[in-house]
Amino acid sequence: MGQILGLGMTHYPNLSYKANMSRRIKACLEDRELPERLRSPENWPPAMREQWGTDEGLAHSERHRRDLIENLRKIRAELDAFKPDFVLIWGDDQYENFREDCVPAFSVLAYDSVSFQPWKGHHRGPNAWDEPEDKTFTVRGHRSGGKYLATALLSEGVDIAYAYQPLHHALGHAFANSILYLDYDRKGFPYPVVPFAVNAYGRWLIGARGVPLTPTKAAPLMRAEESDLDPPAPQPWRCFQVGATIGRALQASPWRVAIIASSSWSHSFLVKKNGLMFPDVESDRRYYEAFRKGNWELWRNTTIEEAEDRGHHELLNWFCLAGAMHALGRRAPDESVFLESWITNSDKVFAVFRPNHKS
Repeated sequence: MGQILGLGMTHYPNLSYKANMSRRIKACLEDRELPERLRSPENWPPAMREQWGTDEGLAHSERHRRDLIENLRKIRAELDAFKPDFVLIWGDDQYENFREDCVPAFSVLAYDSVSFQPWKGHHRGPNAWDEPEDKTFTVRGHRSGGKYLATALLSEGVDIAYAYQPLHHALGHAFANSILYLDYDRKGFPYPVVPFAVNAYGRWLIGARGVPLTPTKAAPLMRAEESDLDPPAPQPWRCFQVGATIGRALQASPWRVAIIASSSWSHSFLVKKNGLMFPDVESDRRYYEAFRKGNWELWRNTTIEEAEDRGHHELLNWFCLAGAMHALGRRAPDESVFLESWITNSDKVFAVFRPNHKS
């Protein structure tokens, strides 16, 4: 019987750099397509005004950064205590390997190993570790684990894609950032990884091309006819089912596996009703309370239209984790925390489901 550690974290890109993580708000204020009502902080939610303060969000940014790092260290400690045979990471592909030539709903990346250079060609300023631009990271894969998962999913009627090598991009940022953050203190990351890519961006995948959208950049997509957009992402309830199948398969395996949902929650640049300026914090809170209490019915009955309305595109990664925990009979995480942030693009959640816990 396999042993499973369930974890939830973020791969929030701005944590990689030293700049104010709230700077997107200023860019929105300067954007000609921003709805006029949002140009004045007087019309913002009170918590958002407070976080923005008189320093353009700098104090909140620094507090948020410290909270993120503290919780990432806790997640790493759980991983080290568990000592997995491999780590499965659910992450979204943002026009990295899912491009015009092939866009599956899901893909198991059963690599032997992969090397990536996260700072090559980026111009956001110094990275958080002052590492050189040509710094290369190499991560071991677990091909046998990836093949086992693909086989188990296909056997259960889930038409999963799989890959033994990257198509366009060495390693998508959802997976690369997760590994960088799980090794925030740079003591090394010894665990083999099986990335599980989800087409979370669906209708906006090709149009956005992996670039965080400003109101101006998003305008053509927001005004497009439905038929001109890409096909949708997989249904959240299907992600829940896929996660459940994976949970059962890993429980029947010979391995100790850490399964990780990696993403922030509602993303401001995907919430049209908020002018693409701030996340849907209310929906995030509602889903977090259900998650914290193990109310899986809310999660398993969500539609893609509801997820898109709330900017919950990347939450599809967490729907996989929720499905796995439900299949394993878990009703609540052992630990979890909700980090509310109106001005850094997204709220973040961390969670731990330890193995053999009776809940």
